[in-house]
Order: sequence, then structure tokens, then C-alpha cells
Amino acid sequence: MARTRALVLAAGLGERLRPLTLEIPKPLLPVAGRPVAAYALDALARAGCAAAAVNLHHLGGLVRAGLGEAWRGVPIHYSDESRALLGTGGALPALAGFLAGADCLILVNGDSLCRWPLERLLAEHRRGRSAVTLLVSRRADPGRFGGGVAIERGRVVAFRRGALAWQSAPAKRVFAGAAVLDPGLVARLPPGASDIVSALYEPLLADGHSIAAVETARAWHDLGTPRRYLEGALEFALAGLPPRASRIGPGVELGARARVEGCALEAGARVGPGARLRRALVLGGAHVGAGARVVASVVGPGVEIAPGAEVEATLLTRAPGGGAPVATPLERD
Repeated sequence: MARTRALVLAAGLGERLRPLTLEIPKPLLPVAGRPVAAYALDALARAGCAAAAVNLHHLGGLVRAGLGEAWRGVPIHYSDESRALLGTGGALPALAGFLAGADCLILVNGDSLCRWPLERLLAEHRRGRSAVTLLVSRRADPGRFGGGVAIERGRVVAFRRGALAWQSAPAKRVFAGAAVLDPGLVARLPPGASDIVSALYEPLLADGHSIAAVETARAWHDLGTPRRYLEGALEFALAGLPPRASRIGPGVELGARARVEGCALEAGARVGPGARLRRALVLGGAHVGAGARVVASVVGPGVEIAPGAEVEATLLTRAPGGGAPVATPLERD
């Protein structure tokens, strides 16, 4: 039987999402009532993964408590990077013992959001002759992600704009946060911190190895900024609902004449009488005051919005020590 192991990358600092990620680590950001990393772990369980590692750094104790010691029968091994971040490449040599004997290694970004087609990705990798197989998005705009990777005839030919092969390639696609590689490649990575693209993928191309690209038309979201978090969380929460409908979590209180349109209200949120919300994400314990108007915004856990307040295109988080919420504009990418 195939012995597949995985690493869910969960050690990022979430700097562009601050101050929200000073309270909630990115892998635990709520999406439709569940932590975002749950979607990656679900996909790994469906794909028959034997065990999954999760690397930890920022608020690592919260991540471990939130995900537990196993997920849908898949044991979770935690890799502590609290002393120093090892990066997407350096995380793998630190897991050499965990990966010993695996026939395939799946890497998944724990802060990305997708209905991951990992079974298909694994099957394509095993069927092909490539050292690495990347999932790439057909829907995501490469212009929002540094231009994307260059694809020709189902193979990655370059990762950066400056490369000649990138400029001449017929297609550009965005890496969609999941990859399958042969575990033996981990020996090529240097000890200590490294980036997997520059330390492994680009040297593989330079040495004549093939890196396959599997395209998906499924929605994929990088939740790296408040605006992207809002977009991704709403897309997942509202999937399958009628236009302008909202997802209302358990225990949510809606006051009389409150109107919510295209919103996601997480468990325990409260909306006062006459408040109006449109395309808003309201996290647990937040309270939108009576008559307030909230549009295209993220309301963090425990935030109190004053009655009659106007909030638009803003991330609101709790102020340290209490007081008025901290307002961070949702800038365009």
C-alpha cells in the first residue's frame, strides 16, 4: 500500500493580516465555522494520507490546540520552529525522520483556501515522470501574484519574470498552494532556513528535471491580506446559497429589523436592531450596534461597533487594553 505523508505549512507570521493575526494565527482563521487549515487536513484525509506534519512558530500553541493530535483519523505530528522560522524549504529537512519510508510527500499551504483536488494531484504525480507536481490555478489572476509561474505543455519552465523561459512561455498560472514530490528530494535541501523554490525547484529545472503542473478550475484563495481573507471566507461560506443570502452561524443574535446581505456571521456574533450589513464577515463574539452600517469589512472577534457607526472596507480588531476598535483599511492588492 502506498505510504503518503504530508506537511501542512502553518508557521507563517501573518504580518499583512495584523493586527488580526496577533490574536488568531492564520491557520485558525474562521471560514464557514471552521479553521482554514481544516480544509487542507480534510483533503489529506480523503486522499489517504498516512500522517500529516504541521510546522509551528507564531502562536504555535493555539494552532496545536485548535487542530488536535489527529484529524479524521490522520495522526498529526507537530514540528516546532519556535526558535527560528525555517521557511518552506527548511521545514522539510527538520522532518527527515517523520518522512522516512514515505513514497510520496504532499505539501499544502495551511493558510490557503481551496477545495483541494489532492487525490487527482497524487494520481497525476504517480502516473507521470516528474520529480515534483504542482497544483496551479486556472482562475486566479497571475497579475495579483507576481506574474505566476510559466507553463508549457503541462510543465513548469520558470518561476520568475526575469527568466527567458518565463517570458516566452505560452501560459502563466498561479501556484495554488499544493504540491507532491518524491521524498528523496529532501536530501537536496540545505540544513537551516531556505525557500523551496530557490533551494529545490529552480535547481531541479537547471539540472534538467521535470516539474509537472496540474491545473484546477476550483476556487483558490491566498488569505494573506484582509481583503483576500474577506473574499475567500465569503466565497466558501456562501457557496450554494441563493443570491444575497447570508450564512448565519450557531448562536448568532439578530435584532429586530436588522438586515444582512451576502454576509457570513460566525458563531456567537450579535447584530443589533436596525443594523445593516452587506458583504461583511463578522467573527465570533463581535457585536454590531443598533443602526450601524457595515459594508465589505471584517469585524474581528469580540469587537464592539458603536450604535449608528458607519464601517466600509475596513478590518476592525480589538484594541489592546480595551477602548475603540483598531480600524485598518482594506487596501487593494
